[in-house]
Amino acid sequence: MKKDERHPVTCEDDYEPDSLTVEQAWSRVIDAVQPLDASRTVDLRSALGRVLASDVHAVLAVPSAPNSAMDGYALRASDLPASGKCRLAVIGVSRAGAPYPGKVHSGQCVRIFTGAVMPEGTDTVVMQEHVEATDGWAVFGGGAMPGQNVRQVGEDVTVGQVVLTRGRRLTPADLGVLAGQGLVRVPVYRRLKVGLFTTGDELREPGEALAEGCLYDSNRYTVLGMLQRLGVEVCEFGIVGDNKQRLEAVLAQASAEADAIVSTGGVSVGEYDLVREALEQAGHIEFWKIAMKPGRPLTFGRIGRAAFFGLPGNPVAAMVTFYQFVQPGLRRMTGEWPLPKPAAFKAVCLSKLRKRPGRVEFQRGIVEMDGEGRMVVRKTGQQGSGILSSMSQANCFIVLPLDCGPVAPGALVDVQPFFGLV
Repeated sequence: MKKDERHPVTCEDDYEPDSLTVEQAWSRVIDAVQPLDASRTVDLRSALGRVLASDVHAVLAVPSAPNSAMDGYALRASDLPASGKCRLAVIGVSRAGAPYPGKVHSGQCVRIFTGAVMPEGTDTVVMQEHVEATDGWAVFGGGAMPGQNVRQVGEDVTVGQVVLTRGRRLTPADLGVLAGQGLVRVPVYRRLKVGLFTTGDELREPGEALAEGCLYDSNRYTVLGMLQRLGVEVCEFGIVGDNKQRLEAVLAQASAEADAIVSTGGVSVGEYDLVREALEQAGHIEFWKIAMKPGRPLTFGRIGRAAFFGLPGNPVAAMVTFYQFVQPGLRRMTGEWPLPKPAAFKAVCLSKLRKRPGRVEFQRGIVEMDGEGRMVVRKTGQQGSGILSSMSQANCFIVLPLDCGPVAPGALVDVQPFFGLV
């Protein structure tokens, strides 16, 4: 008899000697997956969220010419007095896109607007609020420093500089940087293809009639949403049920068509938990137990060229394991590097939290700033791994370390906000 048959792992166990830590499991996933090597060019307008396939070098300096950082008057700093006031002739105007064409000499200045090129002979801008202008003359006081309120050539970007590196997931600001270099098409990795299915004879599609003992397949729609947020191409294989032959056929088809496969359910040690057994026969299991709650029985491995992630069947456990392991694994496969670790900070816990040492727990919480300016967090009610509403109501995970016991109100806890994660 196998050890797992004598002592089946359940979410009620608090310690299992051969379980990986969360950190170990994360590293095993990242080390095992292979980034895509196929790339293509896409229109800049379609590049948001895509991953750069090569470094981008600047061909233009930004700014390409000295320009004004504000509305005011461009002049020679040497014309300004150390104390008292001076009067300079206003000989023209420089606007963004319409620079003053001549040269400015001593005793002269030019009305200038934000973004306009500095006229020849000028080196400083005095903001308009500090100038008295009347009848073609402008009166200035002292105190301005040479180069004040002037954006110099290459202040933002210099020619030849690597402005964006391979492996970066493009943000709105990045699109602006690329547009500033005059680019209209960008080299990116192709979209990842991910196969998705759920297991369980009790599952029905939303809209179908429910027989006794059945429930709607909420997990697949939850996971579908998380995958869509990543910008991957999802290949749905529907509800497989608890049928070994059907499961083997779907695994074979999905591994041939997709880069990665994500399933929910069937990864524990019950009689109808068939996914792990099928993966052992058709591919390779890297690990399947993690010292965490919820989400201990996450199965990770490979079938052919496809990475496989078998999520637990309980909906909260499926979401927690997806965000902690599947999401970073898929992001690495898309070519993204380095991978950003989820943001975390300390907050005062307002709730009493039940916890036994032995596993890292990801409890669901609501974090906010109180009237005293403190970051505080409270749990979203019951924390069972089947209570999906606890995720819907939450805006963070309360992360309780492996050796942590019960948490009393007023204690500091680690908070992982959903913003940037989900």
